[in-house]
Amino acid sequence: MGGKETMEYTKLGNSELKVSRICMGCMGFGNPSSGQHSWTLDEEQSRKLIRRALELGVNFFDTAIGYQGGTSEEYLGRSLRDCAKREDVVVATKFPLRTAEERAGGVGGKEHVLTLLDASLRHLGMEYVDLYLCHMWDYHTPIEEIMEGLHEAVKAGKVRAIGISNCFAWQLAKANFIAEKHGWTKFVSVQGHYNLLHREEEREMIPYCREEGIALTPYSPLASGRLVKMGGETSKRLEEDAYAKGKYDATARQDAVIVERVAELAERRGLSRTQVALGWLLSKSAVPVVGVTKMHHIEQAAEAVGVCLSKDETGYLEEAYVPHRLVGVMGQNQA
Repeated sequence: MGGKETMEYTKLGNSELKVSRICMGCMGFGNPSSGQHSWTLDEEQSRKLIRRALELGVNFFDTAIGYQGGTSEEYLGRSLRDCAKREDVVVATKFPLRTAEERAGGVGGKEHVLTLLDASLRHLGMEYVDLYLCHMWDYHTPIEEIMEGLHEAVKAGKVRAIGISNCFAWQLAKANFIAEKHGWTKFVSVQGHYNLLHREEEREMIPYCREEGIALTPYSPLASGRLVKMGGETSKRLEEDAYAKGKYDATARQDAVIVERVAELAERRGLSRTQVALGWLLSKSAVPVVGVTKMHHIEQAAEAVGVCLSKDETGYLEEAYVPHRLVGVMGQNQA
């Protein structure tokens, strides 16, 4: 089984952050009565998984103030404080859109960013975060206000680097152009929806990021478990996660071919399905954000580092893909 000696590390885009090739996604941690999801883990269960991730050499953790009313941040912060040195881990969190109430009350984008950052730092019990992400493009707030707020946070020493999630390539390019024009901090990473079942990021985002040296930290790398579940296998999340159902159920029939090929290749190579699906994604120079709710999730994710698929194996996994409409945040967040 993998351990610290087998984990690989890379520099996150144009930043100075050195991160493990696997990022632990913490959306599954938090009080289940405090937010969107009913299937999240309590603090004791979360702590065990965080500790195991550290043992496996994972140093990169991703959360958000919107995950279960901030309790995901709280669980992560307390666990890391007890189990690791602050300088040895890379912590990412995210802030959401400006609310209608904020807009009506005259709260600008800059104030919004800085206020939510301070709240996240309180939840985490930390003086700074390593990576602060805009959770999605805000069509109702000038991007200049957002970028200025983020730059001020970096100057104040509360943030080391910044990134964005759920946006189009033109939006990322516009934000970084504005930052460069004003001498502000630029985005170094993008967290988009990318896996073997949903490869729309390959059209524009991935080529743009490669050209600009921007890191890819895709979420939902296993399609909310659909790439790795055996026929008939279920889980509390698979049964109760209405959001994931909205992303994948409509295309389940066409996606089944790819799911079957992952299983077939895993059996042929003597690998887990997780190793195959993540091995493919890691070959795209990405640092996947792997959501974890069971011990074997993080253990198999760590074991995927170093898996090499041949050109023929990669082609076999990819050739059955058909275009997908945008789903989830990207399908819902409109101007």
